[in-house]
Amino acid sequence: MASDAIEIEVGGRDVRISSPDRVIFPAIDGGHAATKGDVARYYASVGEAMLRAMWLRPTTLERWPKGVFEGAVIATRQDNRGDAFYQKRVPKGAPGWVETAHITFPSGRTADEVCPTEPAVLVWAAQMGTITFHPWPVRREDVEHPDELRIDLDPQPGTDFADALRVAAEARVLLHDLGYVGFPKTSGGRGVHIYVRIEPRWTFTDVRHAAIAFGRELERRLPGEVTTKWWKEERGETVFVDYNQNARDRTIASAYSLRSRPGAPVSAPLTWDELLAGSIQPGDFTLFTVPDRLADIGDPHAAIDDVAHSLDPLLQMYERDESEGLDDMPYPPDYPKMPGEPMRVQPSRARKPETDADPS
Repeated sequence: MASDAIEIEVGGRDVRISSPDRVIFPAIDGGHAATKGDVARYYASVGEAMLRAMWLRPTTLERWPKGVFEGAVIATRQDNRGDAFYQKRVPKGAPGWVETAHITFPSGRTADEVCPTEPAVLVWAAQMGTITFHPWPVRREDVEHPDELRIDLDPQPGTDFADALRVAAEARVLLHDLGYVGFPKTSGGRGVHIYVRIEPRWTFTDVRHAAIAFGRELERRLPGEVTTKWWKEERGETVFVDYNQNARDRTIASAYSLRSRPGAPVSAPLTWDELLAGSIQPGDFTLFTVPDRLADIGDPHAAIDDVAHSLDPLLQMYERDESEGLDDMPYPPDYPKMPGEPMRVQPSRARKPETDADPS
């Protein structure tokens, strides 16, 4: 029978965890199951490093109160019946030390989201079943101007982590050519994320355009291996550069976040050397391994706030592409029609133009 509760000390606060023995990640491949207490202790152990990625950022909580089990599904806007859900507004009854940030969604609706300012917030969120933290690329003092460009390398069916690594290697060269410093991490699945701190003086639209330009340049450098095609039917066996992760209200799992997959994987910060050595696998980084890794080598993203770059080089590339006839790209389907966006319909469903009748 599960014990009633424990208290975890973090950052000078004692955070109560009820039902700490409840299994959140069942054991796989002969390994250990991870309990709610394990999840809370994990976030206490990585909290200081993780806060570097989330400090003063409005953050959506991905909550799995029943745990991650076979057949579990997450609720969506279209179907709110699910075993898990995204919490975009601070829950009622949150402690006074859980701060918030006021944000506006693409629909025009607003919300006060959790805004982490201390590690105890992460453990408090774990008490509510939070598995993954999804911070916005903005800070509370200026929620209209992102301070982070996010490059999401997403292997499509028929490709895998090794393909994402090969694209990441070229992405590093491109970053060097642009004069940027990028910080890579695993996605917690088969993909790779690269973060670039930028000066907070451009709009979400500008940052999204910069990501499109970055992706298009990767397509040129690695033809047939990389795509920016939004529609899945057009991507083929490539690595997709998901530029829309830079659109307003689109978020990527934070560094050090657990992911809701078997084995309790972590979206783990890496050095470029270990990423490109080709000897790692996403499954190497879990709730059970990352705390010791952090204690041994420190945080590979410790210097991420040391420099903020200009988006001008990428925006100039985007303008060049426009002058050569390349249009803006589609937004996600739940967005209102955006300025400059092309027709949002997948090619196989686009109406074919009518042809003139045979005159013979």
